[in-house]
Amino acid sequence: MKLLMVHNYYQQPGGEDRVFEEECRLMEAHGHTVIPYIRHNDEIKKRSRIAVASDTVWNRGASREIFDLVRRNSVDVMHCANTFPLISPSIYSAARSAGAAVVQTLHNYRLICPAAQLVRDGQSCSKCVGKTFAWPAIRHACYRGSKAATAVTALSNAVRRMPSNQNDVDQYIALSEAARTELIAGGLPKTRIVVKPNFVDPDPGIRPGKGNYFVFVGRLSPEKGVETLLSTWRDLSSGFQLKIVGDGPLASLVQASADERSHIKWLGRRSPDEVFDIVGNARASIVPSTWKEPFGRTVIESFATGTPVIGSDLGALPEIITPEHNGLIVKAGDTDALRHAVQKIDAAGDFAAMRRNSRDTFENLYTAEANYPQLIDVYERAVAVRHRNSHAAAELQDSSL
Repeated sequence: MKLLMVHNYYQQPGGEDRVFEEECRLMEAHGHTVIPYIRHNDEIKKRSRIAVASDTVWNRGASREIFDLVRRNSVDVMHCANTFPLISPSIYSAARSAGAAVVQTLHNYRLICPAAQLVRDGQSCSKCVGKTFAWPAIRHACYRGSKAATAVTALSNAVRRMPSNQNDVDQYIALSEAARTELIAGGLPKTRIVVKPNFVDPDPGIRPGKGNYFVFVGRLSPEKGVETLLSTWRDLSSGFQLKIVGDGPLASLVQASADERSHIKWLGRRSPDEVFDIVGNARASIVPSTWKEPFGRTVIESFATGTPVIGSDLGALPEIITPEHNGLIVKAGDTDALRHAVQKIDAAGDFAAMRRNSRDTFENLYTAEANYPQLIDVYERAVAVRHRNSHAAAELQDSSL
């Protein structure tokens, strides 16, 4: 199968970038031809705001490039990881016109929420869900605190929803049933949304789990539950060590907490290998998110090293974490519940069994080889949908003659 893999890299490396790279490697390892089409947000610095806004809504140049790539290489499937903000929805119709089926992975909620997280002012928000145009988001300047930037994002989404563009994507990939439910509520066609989780490759391997500490890995931002985490540790004795890996807008708050309490250590950004070592030796990873995570890559990375996870009860986390088996689930934002969970894991007599269960969960569900048949199935579905729609269009044209 010939695959055109499309991704717009963010300025700061993240999970979506790793997923894109892993899926490219996976398909190449199985003998498929992979043709990458990549843009990077570093380009934004060299361009005017008007040019970037125009390309976010409908990038004619990218459309022409995609058409030529598909036609010249006889591409079977174009798989988009992220098209925002420099590639745009223009490439969907270009790829289909040139003969390819189109697949779009939905790593977040941007198609139904300009801010991408269904959160406003730290609270769950669905004001724009199901609306043709996201006026509430513009009013509240939900994207980057800018009404103008939010309007551009809302317009790009509205263009996707135009009747002439609605059938340009043959299959959407949601990363969890929870995400799929939200996306359907937002107006995406449920018959075209399939669930396929992420995976971790290469396998980091199980680690000893000998460290007497807990760990948080992620962006230091409000929706990740950083404030809940720090508040919880204020009520825990110095015997409960916490290591925090990552950076973000709440970095100063994390640093202040680390300065005040010797049992909190902020390690900043670390390399992937260092992160796996830190996580793999932890008593448990903590994922206290206060937004509806579409998946939870940090959870399966933790499982890969054999480390159980304490996660909040929102989004996909309850789908991935089985309480008392490979971790615990707590109410989002509840510091008492999180404190009790930490104490429970610390005192667990069957901790070794929980570590084995965590690793087993990874091996059974979240390896590259477990994911491959799922991804191929999505591609085959997309090709079938495209052929079915092409035949229907041809028959309609014949009947009108």
